[in-house]
Amino acid sequence: MATRSWVSSASGDTDFPIQNLPYGVFDDGKGARLGVAIGEMILDVEKIDHELDPSLFAAPEWNAVMAAGPAVWVTLRARLTELLSDESHRTSIEPRLVAQSQARMLMPFRVTEYTDFYAGRNHAFNVGTMFRGPENALPLNWLSIPIGYNGRASSVVVSGTPVKRPWGQLKGPDDALPRFAPSARFDLELEMGAIVGQPSSGMVSVAQADEMIFGYVLLNDWSARDIQAWEYQPLGPFQSKATATTISPWIVTRAALEPFRTSTPKRERPLLAYLREPGPMIYEIELEVTLAPDGKSETVISRTNFDQLYYSPAQQLCHHTTSGCSMRVGDLLGSGTISGISRENRGSLLELSWGGKEPISLDTGESRSFLEDGDTLVLRGAAHGDGYRIGFGDCAGKIIPAGDLPDWAQE
Repeated sequence: MATRSWVSSASGDTDFPIQNLPYGVFDDGKGARLGVAIGEMILDVEKIDHELDPSLFAAPEWNAVMAAGPAVWVTLRARLTELLSDESHRTSIEPRLVAQSQARMLMPFRVTEYTDFYAGRNHAFNVGTMFRGPENALPLNWLSIPIGYNGRASSVVVSGTPVKRPWGQLKGPDDALPRFAPSARFDLELEMGAIVGQPSSGMVSVAQADEMIFGYVLLNDWSARDIQAWEYQPLGPFQSKATATTISPWIVTRAALEPFRTSTPKRERPLLAYLREPGPMIYEIELEVTLAPDGKSETVISRTNFDQLYYSPAQQLCHHTTSGCSMRVGDLLGSGTISGISRENRGSLLELSWGGKEPISLDTGESRSFLEDGDTLVLRGAAHGDGYRIGFGDCAGKIIPAGDLPDWAQE
């Protein structure tokens, strides 16, 4: 029989049953603290008997727990499961619960570095087809190497943070010179984020990389497609990806996702030995994106699955270390846009509207090629077990206007 929690809201329709126990940071007006989601409640971790060094939970971030290592991760999860499932602990633990509705969620960890990959084959093929045609859609190296770029850790924000439309250099195909203006082709990217919980020194294997991952979040890597089109030659994206990267507030641990392991898609070209997976390294996690115009109801614009990713986070992390690059506790790896085969499975508006040529229709009667001011984007994801689901909570952001250009920046 599956373990159940004595917390009533942890059964039935919830992202946070006893099988999940994700980690976050919350503030209910009494200061920022570490918490664990259980049903509609948050367990204040600092105020319980967790049988671990109290200093691990002193700062409002999960980095110290990550750095403590896998043995501590296992001990903490086992203790939390016991406290929230054994009725004998109810009297002492129930006063430590805070309603999620009464709390504000903060960044769950301190992001040390941020790297974004381009590891979804369907997304890469769609984008390549738009610009180079189907015969040359994938770059020659794509089926051999997880392509990525180093992003900005300072741009990573938690769900609910407004996202200001960026200014940048834009140049249309008929323009002789670029102009400086707000992005008109602002977009979302449906991704998952892997959080590195252990440091590395030198190259690590795919298996070792998998064990280094502490947990996962939903991730929206907002992208200014028109800024990117002008700047990306020859070194790739820069300012077009630096506006914001939104993550969901709860870290779903690797342990919680173990029952949902599956294999990455079939290889179209044999990988070099160091990148070969020793077993299933991806997860079956259903994903969706909704878009709501300002003050209006939301429309589901995309549904796909994490298992569509061609290179797993463990492969990405392994490859990241091959040059001797040291990984640090709190490093965040964006998976790259996760798209399925069909149009309704595409993880960006660039693909959904096919570069703006085929606008999508919303349930409100409006249409979109790219994001407009006031639009709210929400990413959701869940792995479905026998009578329960492992959810991540919402990963949401609302677009606000770019604002006025400073006098000193005007022509």
